[in-house]
Amino acid sequence: MSHTDIAIIGGGPAGLSAALNARVRNKSTRLFSSDYRESGLYKAEWLDNVLGTPGMSGKDYLEFCLEQVRGRDVDFVSGRVLSVMPLGDKFMISAGADVYTARAVILACGIVQKAAYPGERELLGRGVSYCATCDGMLYRNKTVCVVVKSGEGIHEANYLQEIGAAVTVISDGRSLDGLHADIPVIQGKKLEIHGGASVESLEADGETIPCQGVFILRNTVAMASLLPDLALDGAHIRADRNMQTNIPGVFAAGDCIGKPYQVSKAAGEGLIAALSAAAYLDGLN
Repeated sequence: MSHTDIAIIGGGPAGLSAALNARVRNKSTRLFSSDYRESGLYKAEWLDNVLGTPGMSGKDYLEFCLEQVRGRDVDFVSGRVLSVMPLGDKFMISAGADVYTARAVILACGIVQKAAYPGERELLGRGVSYCATCDGMLYRNKTVCVVVKSGEGIHEANYLQEIGAAVTVISDGRSLDGLHADIPVIQGKKLEIHGGASVESLEADGETIPCQGVFILRNTVAMASLLPDLALDGAHIRADRNMQTNIPGVFAAGDCIGKPYQVSKAAGEGLIAALSAAAYLDGLN
């Protein structure tokens, strides 16, 4: 189990700013992030309201920031964090099939724009999963649906088929380049998961697909599922001016704590979160 001082969840401006400033404070730092090329910022043609970036595209800005942070000895972990669990004086972080620990956590994971699907929370752990690498072997020789909401979903669907699951992919219309050619694809945006003691079917735009498991592959996990007892204001994490959440040792910054959803705001909050986390670890707050 790999340990660090500060774990940062999210690789946008808030997370990168937090990582940079955590290292300035000489704290060992691990940053968890999905592919930055999936972000809305990466696709921005230019940033005309961010100080110091005249004529710079979102892609150029993110790559510039990544290069700066990589030079600070930050440990980057690619993939989605599935859960954060308090464990005495530290936190246990599950990412894919791996487990990490940290003394403090900074949540900079943006905002999940969509609510959970009907039946998703009720059947979580009873056929609904967010990680094929973790739970896939439980569905060998069984029928599963994979809801692809991120680039990682294609890899996970292929993996499930390779270990013997009968896979159907549910797509919202995004590119599925790289998906095994013999995996059937159904287009669907309005989804409902049905079952009693466990998953029995997925309904996609009115079409019912019998299945024993549903894997939902978003870029991020919904806040309510990420960390037990985390206080929320609607879809946002509740944090004070020091970026402290209601859970000691857990801080938050960027879009996940509320509007405006702007690069400058996120980077500033990432700085504050890192300073507050460092002070927490040093016993100064």
